[in-house]
Amino acid sequence: MTAALAAAAGAVGFSHSTLASPTQANSAVNLAALSLDNGQLSGITTARIQARQLATRDSSRVQLAANDTNKKQAAAAALAKARAAKLNATQALTAKRASALALAKAKADAAEKKLRESATRCEMMISGYHITATFGQGGNRWARNHTGTDFAAPIGTPIRSVMKGVVIFADWAGPYGRQVQVRHADGTVTWYNHMSKFSVSVGETVYAGDQVGAVGVTGNTTGPHLHFEVHPDGGEAIDPMPWLRNHCGLNP
Repeated sequence: MTAALAAAAGAVGFSHSTLASPTQANSAVNLAALSLDNGQLSGITTARIQARQLATRDSSRVQLAANDTNKKQAAAAALAKARAAKLNATQALTAKRASALALAKAKADAAEKKLRESATRCEMMISGYHITATFGQGGNRWARNHTGTDFAAPIGTPIRSVMKGVVIFADWAGPYGRQVQVRHADGTVTWYNHMSKFSVSVGETVYAGDQVGAVGVTGNTTGPHLHFEVHPDGGEAIDPMPWLRNHCGLNP
Protein backbone atom coordinates (compact mmCIF):
# COMPACT_ATOMS: atom_id res chain seq x y z
CA MET A 1 0.00 0.00 0.00
CA THR A 2 1.49 3.39 -0.97
CA ALA A 3 2.06 6.07 1.62
CA ALA A 4 -0.70 8.19 0.12
CA LEU A 5 -3.17 5.35 0.19
CA ALA A 6 -2.17 4.35 3.70
CA ALA A 7 -2.67 7.87 4.81
CA ALA A 8 -6.01 7.99 3.11
CA ALA A 9 -7.09 4.76 4.82
CA GLY A 10 -6.11 6.25 8.14
CA ALA A 11 -7.96 9.37 7.28
CA VAL A 12 -11.23 7.49 6.73
CA GLY A 13 -10.94 5.51 9.98
CA PHE A 14 -9.34 2.15 8.99
CA SER A 15 -6.30 0.67 10.68
CA HIS A 16 -4.36 -2.41 9.54
CA SER A 17 -5.43 -4.36 12.61
CA THR A 18 -9.16 -3.87 11.96
CA LEU A 19 -9.10 -5.35 8.41
CA ALA A 20 -9.99 -9.03 8.81
CA SER A 21 -9.45 -10.20 5.24
CA PRO A 22 -7.84 -9.27 1.95
CA THR A 23 -11.25 -8.47 0.53
CA GLN A 24 -11.93 -6.08 3.39
CA ALA A 25 -8.48 -4.60 2.93
CA ASN A 26 -9.02 -4.13 -0.78
CA SER A 27 -12.39 -2.50 -0.12
CA ALA A 28 -10.90 -0.19 2.46
CA VAL A 29 -8.07 0.78 0.21
CA ASN A 30 -10.37 1.28 -2.73
CA LEU A 31 -12.67 3.48 -0.66
CA ALA A 32 -9.79 5.50 0.68
CA ALA A 33 -8.15 5.87 -2.68
CA LEU A 34 -11.28 6.93 -4.45
CA SER A 35 -12.02 9.45 -1.73
CA LEU A 36 -8.73 11.08 -2.61
CA ASP A 37 -9.28 10.96 -6.36
CA ASN A 38 -8.99 14.71 -6.67
CA GLY A 39 -6.25 14.67 -9.24
CA GLN A 40 -3.59 13.18 -6.96
CA LEU A 41 -3.99 9.60 -8.42
CA SER A 42 -2.99 8.59 -11.92
CA GLY A 43 -5.45 7.11 -14.39
CA ILE A 44 -3.71 3.72 -14.15
CA THR A 45 -4.11 3.65 -10.38
CA THR A 46 -7.77 4.56 -10.67
CA ALA A 47 -8.34 1.75 -13.21
CA ARG A 48 -6.66 -0.74 -10.89
CA ILE A 49 -8.88 0.28 -8.02
CA GLN A 50 -12.00 -0.07 -10.14
CA ALA A 51 -10.82 -3.52 -11.35
CA ARG A 52 -10.38 -4.57 -7.73
CA GLN A 53 -13.89 -3.44 -6.93
CA LEU A 54 -15.26 -5.46 -9.84
CA ALA A 55 -13.30 -8.53 -8.73
CA THR A 56 -14.62 -8.13 -5.17
CA ARG A 57 -18.21 -7.93 -6.47
CA ASP A 58 -17.67 -10.97 -8.71
CA SER A 59 -16.27 -12.94 -5.76
CA SER A 60 -19.31 -12.05 -3.70
CA ARG A 61 -21.59 -13.11 -6.53
CA VAL A 62 -19.79 -16.46 -6.87
CA GLN A 63 -20.17 -17.03 -3.13
CA LEU A 64 -23.88 -16.15 -3.26
CA ALA A 65 -24.36 -18.47 -6.25
CA ALA A 66 -22.58 -21.28 -4.38
CA ASN A 67 -24.79 -20.73 -1.35
CA ASP A 68 -27.90 -20.77 -3.57
CA THR A 69 -26.73 -24.01 -5.21
CA ASN A 70 -26.17 -25.62 -1.80
CA LYS A 71 -29.65 -24.59 -0.69
CA LYS A 72 -31.20 -26.04 -3.86
CA GLN A 73 -29.25 -29.28 -3.45
CA ALA A 74 -30.36 -29.55 0.18
CA ALA A 75 -33.98 -28.91 -0.83
CA ALA A 76 -33.75 -31.51 -3.61
CA ALA A 77 -32.26 -34.04 -1.18
CA ALA A 78 -35.03 -33.37 1.34
CA LEU A 79 -37.67 -33.76 -1.39
CA ALA A 80 -36.12 -37.02 -2.60
CA LYS A 81 -36.06 -38.31 0.99
CA ALA A 82 -39.73 -37.38 1.47
CA ARG A 83 -40.68 -39.08 -1.80
CA ALA A 84 -38.75 -42.22 -0.83
CA ALA A 85 -40.51 -42.29 2.53
CA LYS A 86 -43.89 -41.88 0.83
CA LEU A 87 -43.06 -44.65 -1.65
CA ASN A 88 -41.98 -46.98 1.18
CA ALA A 89 -45.20 -46.22 3.05
CA THR A 90 -47.27 -46.89 -0.08
CA GLN A 91 -45.44 -50.17 -0.73
CA ALA A 92 -45.95 -51.24 2.89
CA LEU A 93 -49.67 -50.39 2.68
CA THR A 94 -49.98 -52.27 -0.63
CA ALA A 95 -48.26 -55.32 0.85
CA LYS A 96 -50.52 -55.16 3.91
CA ARG A 97 -53.64 -54.95 1.75
CA ALA A 98 -52.43 -57.80 -0.47
CA SER A 99 -51.83 -59.93 2.62
CA ALA A 100 -55.28 -59.10 3.97
CA LEU A 101 -56.89 -59.94 0.61
CA ALA A 102 -54.98 -63.22 0.41
CA LEU A 103 -56.08 -64.12 3.93
CA ALA A 104 -59.69 -63.22 3.18
CA LYS A 105 -59.61 -65.26 -0.04
CA ALA A 106 -58.11 -68.24 1.78
CA LYS A 107 -60.88 -68.03 4.39
CA ALA A 108 -63.55 -67.71 1.69
CA ASP A 109 -62.09 -70.66 -0.23
CA ALA A 110 -62.01 -72.74 2.95
CA ALA A 111 -65.62 -71.82 3.75
CA GLU A 112 -66.68 -72.61 0.18
CA LYS A 113 -64.85 -75.94 0.30
CA LYS A 114 -66.49 -76.78 3.62
CA LEU A 115 -69.91 -75.88 2.21
CA ARG A 116 -69.29 -77.80 -1.00
CA GLU A 117 -68.24 -80.91 0.89
CA SER A 118 -71.15 -80.74 3.32
CA ALA A 119 -73.18 -83.94 3.29
CA THR A 120 -76.43 -82.03 3.89
CA ARG A 121 -76.13 -79.38 1.15
CA CYS A 122 -78.57 -79.80 -1.74
CA GLU A 123 -78.67 -78.50 -5.30
CA MET A 124 -81.40 -78.84 -7.91
CA MET A 125 -80.59 -81.65 -10.33
CA ILE A 126 -81.47 -79.73 -13.49
CA SER A 127 -82.30 -76.23 -14.74
CA GLY A 128 -84.47 -74.91 -17.57
CA TYR A 129 -87.00 -77.71 -17.16
CA HIS A 130 -90.72 -78.25 -16.97
CA ILE A 131 -92.38 -81.19 -15.22
CA THR A 132 -94.17 -83.61 -17.56
CA ALA A 133 -94.98 -86.54 -15.25
CA THR A 134 -95.30 -86.99 -11.49
CA PHE A 135 -94.92 -89.84 -8.99
CA GLY A 136 -97.71 -92.47 -8.98
CA GLN A 137 -99.19 -91.24 -12.24
CA GLY A 138 -100.80 -93.99 -14.30
CA GLY A 139 -100.95 -94.45 -18.03
CA ASN A 140 -100.04 -96.69 -20.90
CA ARG A 141 -96.53 -95.20 -21.09
CA TRP A 142 -95.44 -97.30 -18.07
CA ALA A 143 -95.78 -100.94 -17.11
CA ARG A 144 -96.94 -99.76 -13.69
CA ASN A 145 -97.57 -96.44 -11.99
CA HIS A 146 -94.85 -93.85 -12.48
CA THR A 147 -92.04 -94.27 -9.91
CA GLY A 148 -90.45 -90.84 -10.14
CA THR A 149 -90.77 -87.30 -11.50
CA ASP A 150 -89.95 -86.32 -15.08
CA PHE A 151 -88.12 -83.03 -15.71
CA ALA A 152 -88.22 -82.29 -19.45
CA ALA A 153 -85.32 -80.28 -20.87
CA PRO A 154 -83.30 -80.07 -24.11
CA ILE A 155 -80.92 -82.91 -24.96
CA GLY A 156 -77.50 -82.28 -23.43
CA THR A 157 -78.77 -80.23 -20.48
CA PRO A 158 -76.46 -81.03 -17.51
CA ILE A 159 -77.82 -83.36 -14.83
CA ARG A 160 -76.32 -82.88 -11.37
CA SER A 161 -76.19 -84.84 -8.15
CA VAL A 162 -78.73 -83.52 -5.68
CA MET A 163 -76.44 -84.17 -2.67
CA LYS A 164 -72.98 -85.40 -1.78
CA GLY A 165 -72.59 -89.15 -2.22
CA VAL A 166 -70.81 -92.04 -3.88
CA VAL A 167 -71.67 -93.33 -7.34
CA ILE A 168 -72.76 -96.95 -7.00
CA PHE A 169 -74.08 -97.52 -10.52
CA ALA A 170 -73.36 -95.99 -13.93
CA ASP A 171 -74.54 -98.22 -16.76
CA TRP A 172 -77.38 -99.13 -19.08
CA ALA A 173 -80.51 -100.05 -17.14
CA GLY A 174 -83.02 -101.38 -19.69
CA PRO A 175 -86.14 -99.15 -19.89
CA TYR A 176 -84.31 -96.51 -17.80
CA GLY A 177 -81.66 -96.15 -20.48
CA ARG A 178 -78.36 -94.75 -19.22
CA GLN A 179 -78.68 -94.57 -15.45
CA VAL A 180 -76.56 -93.25 -12.57
CA GLN A 181 -77.26 -94.11 -8.94
CA VAL A 182 -75.74 -92.13 -6.05
CA ARG A 183 -75.82 -93.29 -2.42
CA HIS A 184 -75.89 -90.43 0.10
CA ALA A 185 -74.67 -90.24 3.72
CA ASP A 186 -78.06 -91.20 5.22
CA GLY A 187 -78.34 -94.26 2.96
CA THR A 188 -80.78 -92.69 0.50
CA VAL A 189 -80.09 -93.59 -3.14
CA THR A 190 -81.07 -91.21 -5.95
CA TRP A 191 -81.51 -92.35 -9.55
CA TYR A 192 -80.87 -90.28 -12.68
CA ASN A 193 -82.27 -91.87 -15.87
CA HIS A 194 -82.59 -91.65 -19.69
CA MET A 195 -79.27 -89.79 -19.93
CA SER A 196 -77.43 -89.24 -23.18
CA LYS A 197 -74.05 -89.70 -21.49
CA PHE A 198 -72.31 -90.36 -18.17
CA SER A 199 -70.01 -87.85 -16.46
CA VAL A 200 -69.01 -90.10 -13.55
CA SER A 201 -67.93 -93.65 -12.84
CA VAL A 202 -68.66 -96.17 -10.07
CA GLY A 203 -66.81 -95.44 -6.82
CA GLU A 204 -66.47 -91.72 -7.51
CA THR A 205 -67.46 -89.22 -4.81
CA VAL A 206 -69.68 -86.44 -6.05
CA TYR A 207 -70.86 -83.30 -4.30
CA ALA A 208 -74.15 -81.43 -4.52
CA GLY A 209 -74.25 -79.77 -7.92
CA ASP A 210 -71.60 -81.97 -9.56
CA GLN A 211 -72.59 -83.12 -13.03
CA VAL A 212 -73.30 -86.84 -13.34
CA GLY A 213 -74.59 -86.87 -16.92
CA ALA A 214 -76.76 -85.08 -19.49
CA VAL A 215 -80.38 -85.19 -20.60
CA GLY A 216 -81.09 -87.73 -23.33
CA VAL A 217 -83.76 -90.02 -24.80
CA THR A 218 -82.27 -93.43 -23.97
CA GLY A 219 -84.53 -96.28 -22.79
CA ASN A 220 -88.32 -96.05 -22.88
CA THR A 221 -89.07 -92.37 -23.39
CA THR A 222 -91.13 -90.19 -25.71
CA GLY A 223 -88.89 -87.13 -25.41
CA PRO A 224 -85.73 -85.80 -23.73
CA HIS A 225 -86.08 -85.53 -19.97
CA LEU A 226 -84.58 -86.52 -16.60
CA HIS A 227 -86.53 -89.26 -14.83
CA PHE A 228 -85.55 -88.72 -11.16
CA GLU A 229 -86.23 -91.25 -8.37
CA VAL A 230 -85.56 -91.31 -4.61
CA HIS A 231 -85.03 -94.63 -2.74
CA PRO A 232 -84.64 -94.30 1.07
CA ASP A 233 -82.07 -96.85 2.31
CA GLY A 234 -81.96 -98.19 -1.23
CA GLY A 235 -85.48 -99.58 -0.94
CA GLU A 236 -88.72 -98.76 -2.75
CA ALA A 237 -89.09 -95.42 -4.52
CA ILE A 238 -90.95 -92.57 -2.84
CA ASP A 239 -92.42 -89.35 -4.24
CA PRO A 240 -89.38 -87.14 -4.99
CA MET A 241 -91.24 -83.83 -4.65
CA PRO A 242 -91.96 -83.89 -0.87
CA TRP A 243 -88.46 -85.30 -0.33
CA LEU A 244 -86.88 -82.43 -2.28
CA ARG A 245 -88.91 -79.88 -0.31
CA ASN A 246 -88.65 -81.37 3.19
CA HIS A 247 -85.23 -83.01 3.06
CA CYS A 248 -83.39 -80.55 0.81
CA GLY A 249 -85.31 -77.31 1.13
CA LEU A 250 -85.80 -77.21 -2.65
CA ASN A 251 -89.01 -76.19 -4.35
CA PRO A 252 -89.10 -77.62 -7.90
